[in-house]
Amino acid sequence: MIKQLGWKLHGNGKSIAAGDVVLPEERMKWPIMFGIGAQHVVAMFGATFLVPLLTGFDPATTLFFTGIGTIIFILVTSGRLPSYLGSSFALLAPIGAVTGYVAGGGEALDPAKAALAQGGIIAVGLALALVGVIVHFAGARWIDKLMPPVVTGAIVSLIGFNLAPAAWNNVKAAPITAVVTILAILLVTVLFKGIVGRLSILIGVIAGYVVAVLRGEVDFSAITSAAWVGTPEFRAPAFDISLLGLFLPVVLVLVAENVGHVKSVAAMTGKDLDDVTGKALFADGISTAFAGAGGGSGTTTYAENIGVMAATRVYSTAAYIIAAFIALALSMFPKFGQLIATIPPGVLGGAATVLYGMIGMLGVRIWVQNRVDFSDPVNLNTAAISMVVAIANYTWFIGEMTFEGIALGSFSAILIYHVMRAISRWRGTSLEAATPASAPAGAELEPGALQREPAV
Repeated sequence: MIKQLGWKLHGNGKSIAAGDVVLPEERMKWPIMFGIGAQHVVAMFGATFLVPLLTGFDPATTLFFTGIGTIIFILVTSGRLPSYLGSSFALLAPIGAVTGYVAGGGEALDPAKAALAQGGIIAVGLALALVGVIVHFAGARWIDKLMPPVVTGAIVSLIGFNLAPAAWNNVKAAPITAVVTILAILLVTVLFKGIVGRLSILIGVIAGYVVAVLRGEVDFSAITSAAWVGTPEFRAPAFDISLLGLFLPVVLVLVAENVGHVKSVAAMTGKDLDDVTGKALFADGISTAFAGAGGGSGTTTYAENIGVMAATRVYSTAAYIIAAFIALALSMFPKFGQLIATIPPGVLGGAATVLYGMIGMLGVRIWVQNRVDFSDPVNLNTAAISMVVAIANYTWFIGEMTFEGIALGSFSAILIYHVMRAISRWRGTSLEAATPASAPAGAELEPGALQREPAV
């Protein structure tokens, strides 16, 4: 695999001609590539760090495993698919359900419960890797049949809206700071173009943090006591089969994200990447399992970094290897990790309000892009029931297994759609229209995807 990462120089390595792009197997001069790699780190930074802050996991450990995961991803896909593997928001709900951790609630994360959540993350990763193996040998058409756009959109959307109460818990802790954070994110999004506009989450968090400092909401004591250089806080996992019902539905979302990412990059580079879909799923699965094994949150392909590629026209996987090593280096500075951990509840609540809402609306965008017909009662009931189940957080106990809103909502979307569709076709009552061409979903769950469409 490593031999296949011998990037060839694009042109003179200093400039890109109008209408031209730097392909995944190409690179610019190394100083330029370092700068682009640093941009990728900044792009993923805001969203990636929000996951450990909202779950109580160690930020430095999470950052470490995003770097490791990105290197694994590039190697497994033989350098053909540029992507940074940042923290997955799809795992927020099951992790929170297991640990009971509330960001800014004043209580420390219970190590025993965190270890159990790590076991669930590992299960998700291994299941995703298995799906990747199946896709590699059998193709990905069965995924489209299992999860047509109405189902995929519902699953992505219900995750965001299921998390809404968690955002409110942080907002009410410091409403003024939360509102400032939200306003800063919105204003940056509409005031600036290019890379600055794509960093609205990060800039909004910084603005909210400044306000929080001025209002005396930030405690800096942990930074003072932290060492300058050290290793991340690794933690061993634990396993409880009764918790699998909370975690395994997340696999459906990660599959949709990765398949969408492959389609988006293929459209942007003009390359046929269908044959690498299985490898992408496998790589993300292994990366997620590694993260869970050491105390990091699960990973996924990031839409923010698609935005950087669109802005720079550089799709070189060399940039991601550089970004991964920068992330690994930053994870070795404990003071840096503690600085991130000082972000207070009001800032987290404001950012989460935007991010969770974006996740919900990204599911709606899948429906719009694929022209899902809600005059068809099969589509309407699929979305309606699954959304209510998730938003109200229905809970079902089967023996020792617990299934909550996201799991029940995801399974109900798949089951209702296929059973109703089969019956309506059998009875001749189906209002099913011709399936439109699917729009590329491009890492649909990641928050940056909604802020700006990549320039394809």
